[in-house]
Amino acid sequence: MVDYGLKDRVAIITGANNPWGIGATTAIAFAREGAKVVLVYKRVVRPFDVNKMDKNGVDRYYGANAGNTDAVESELRKLNADYIVLERDISDEKAVKEIYSAVLEKYGRVDILFNNAATDDETGCDTIEVITQNVIDDTFAVNVRGSLLMTREFIRYRGDYGRIINVSTDAAQIFAGQITYGASKATLEALTRSIALEVAKYGITVNCVSPGPTQTGWIDEDFEKVVVPLIPMGSLIQPQDIAETVLFLASEKARMITGQVIKVSGGKAL
Repeated sequence: MVDYGLKDRVAIITGANNPWGIGATTAIAFAREGAKVVLVYKRVVRPFDVNKMDKNGVDRYYGANAGNTDAVESELRKLNADYIVLERDISDEKAVKEIYSAVLEKYGRVDILFNNAATDDETGCDTIEVITQNVIDDTFAVNVRGSLLMTREFIRYRGDYGRIINVSTDAAQIFAGQITYGASKATLEALTRSIALEVAKYGITVNCVSPGPTQTGWIDEDFEKVVVPLIPMGSLIQPQDIAETVLFLASEKARMITGQVIKVSGGKAL
């Protein structure tokens, strides 16, 4: 069993309310390692059928993201985890400052930041022929501005240990059909490299994990049949695959790895 040396480290995880999601799975993984966990989330309300949440698909995914962290907290309590929950919008600078104030008041420091929260457009307006200003602004507000603000405050309150892990997507460089979402993630990859150079003098590492098609509740059976043949390893990525990568990057073992974009995609979009 790998000891990541994360006991009593304080980890902020954004986008943590979907119990089948990367954020929640990673929060639980940190808790198993003995870390203190800060769950940050914002409810994203989109139309869904509650009667269809019993199986994977958009209804399960939308329903999960519209909810709170009750299911995640239930798992954390089973682990006797030390955690706090903050419902905040990271695209809002004031809210970001409130997040750090609460964390510092509770734990006195922050060691790890996992920038997992993201949004995309569900209206079909994320192609060059129909793109709207609102889609551009809303997507970049969370995916880029929110991650930047969270990172800036992390650096401001840095201690003697620092790990920042961002989340992109394996198709960030070419994402036809979701151009703004893809561009926001490509921007995050560029920021990962630039910020890594700026903060290396503090001993802080900055890396990015780029998942392939990951079963966070949104991939139904029909789409799974379409996407799995595109993955050389032959199966969907699971949130736990991402969580294990994040644990390693957050650990002392990864102290000399920085400015990297690591695809956890089963070989897709290399």
